[in-house]
Amino acid sequence: MKVIQVETEEQLNDAFTIRKKVFVEEQHVDVEEEIDQYEENSEHFVLYDENNAAGAGRFRILDGKGKVERICILPSYRGKGAGKIVMDAIEQYATQQDVHVLKLNAQTHAIPFYEKLGYKVISEEFMDAGIPHKTMEKRI
Repeated sequence: MKVIQVETEEQLNDAFTIRKKVFVEEQHVDVEEEIDQYEENSEHFVLYDENNAAGAGRFRILDGKGKVERICILPSYRGKGAGKIVMDAIEQYATQQDVHVLKLNAQTHAIPFYEKLGYKVISEEFMDAGIPHKTMEKRI
């Protein structure tokens, strides 16, 4: 499996397809909330297993910090290190952009995953798209 930084319309469509499957179909997030006004100002990443898109994520710089967003892995790839591969690629990109603090809003069930990667909870629980979240941060 390898992560690519999106360069083509086809790759971007792969990212959106994965995100729709996970967030819209599986987690019942409204598509209007899932695909938002920040898409054009974000760097997108897609995880491929051979030629099959298996995961996605996006990154943008906000107030000098890297904002990691929309991390998602298809169910058949979960628990196999796919999420870590996506996060590693985004963190490497952030470092290349001279960004040393990363922030994300984690669904509460995913907090242990992010904690293993060195992220720490910095907020109380809040609801986003009807799903409980906490903000997490990591210095890289």
